[in-house]
Amino acid sequence: MMVVKSLRLAPVALALLAFGAQAQGQSESMFSFSGFGTVGLTGTTKNGAEYVIPGQVHGADKSLSGEVDSKLGLQGTAKFNAQFSATAQVLTKQTGKGDWTPQVEWAFAKWQATPGLAIRAGRMGAPFFAVSDFRDVGYANTWLRPPIDVYGQVPVSHFDGVDVNWATQVAGKSVSLQVFGGESASYVRQTKVELKKMVGVNATVELADGLNLRVGHAQGKLTAHSATVRSLVGALRQTPFASVGNEIDPTDKDASFSGVGLSYDEGQWVVAAEYTKRRNDSFVPDTTGWYTTVGYRVGKFTPYATLSQQKTDSSNVNNTIPGTVVVGGLPLRAVVDAVTAAQSTPQKTIAVGVRWDAWRNVALKAQYDSIKTTGAGQFYNVQPGFNNERVGVYSVAVDFVF
Repeated sequence: MMVVKSLRLAPVALALLAFGAQAQGQSESMFSFSGFGTVGLTGTTKNGAEYVIPGQVHGADKSLSGEVDSKLGLQGTAKFNAQFSATAQVLTKQTGKGDWTPQVEWAFAKWQATPGLAIRAGRMGAPFFAVSDFRDVGYANTWLRPPIDVYGQVPVSHFDGVDVNWATQVAGKSVSLQVFGGESASYVRQTKVELKKMVGVNATVELADGLNLRVGHAQGKLTAHSATVRSLVGALRQTPFASVGNEIDPTDKDASFSGVGLSYDEGQWVVAAEYTKRRNDSFVPDTTGWYTTVGYRVGKFTPYATLSQQKTDSSNVNNTIPGTVVVGGLPLRAVVDAVTAAQSTPQKTIAVGVRWDAWRNVALKAQYDSIKTTGAGQFYNVQPGFNNERVGVYSVAVDFVF
């Protein structure tokens, strides 16, 4: 018998939905309100591990789950005059702690200094990817979810700081530049992760009608607050293999993320591709990710296909510990190998899906992913015997905006 795991939408978020619907009628006000959401169900063809969006702690197996993709958000903007405004967004989805507590995703003030120059300060979407600002707005995307082989590399959705955005026209084509700086904190599988002293730049150029190129880079200091890793590092520093512990230590380590993307949306065709690199000076591995999506509109339907991959380039840990060394009854080399292996999540995905724009503000989607893992891939709560698997993941979702 098929079982459906619980779908928990916080009462506060449901109240916000009702409030947003009432506020829409205030067209003459300086305030404007909008919202978005997804109700989704996900299942897999195998037990022994859970399919999650990286960072989550509750996922899907052969028992259907509504916790992977479902979310609800409300956004409000106050426009004080032609130059100054403020925007806030509250989002309810499964957090890295495994709960559904509403989070303040955006809360920033904006100064439109000139028609082409804007400065924002506060909490904003973390601009690491091509669809960073609307990665949670399912209705705005062709896919049911962004390809996790790429977007799972940095499971951080917002940052606190300042950005400067400049836009102009060159030879009749749009050019934009964003420079940003600040810090971010998030929970990834119940572990607090901080990115401080973050700076970055993104540039987007319109190459032709409907064809855009985006290039971006960000860097900062990464800290992962893991008691288990901290204990291992401390133990290693009491041995002749302190250098291994220093390499594992995820405290205030250099980290960077770079990406290049192309998008084409003209007429019936929808094409998108990104190629990304993650670099770290800790036990969080260096990775490369890429995807290519092609879709074709047929009336209200858009069938699409995506190929994607994430691979581990380096574990960043040179484990020089001999296999004969035992500490506390445990083979130390094997313990270090297990810790680094748990961070390596390579996999390849072939996905096919269809989007149906059923109503003006509602889209229905169905998607099937065939995932070939190396080790456990990006699956969570992996049981013994689950490795190097090919797993099917089937999902349906209703995306809406209001």
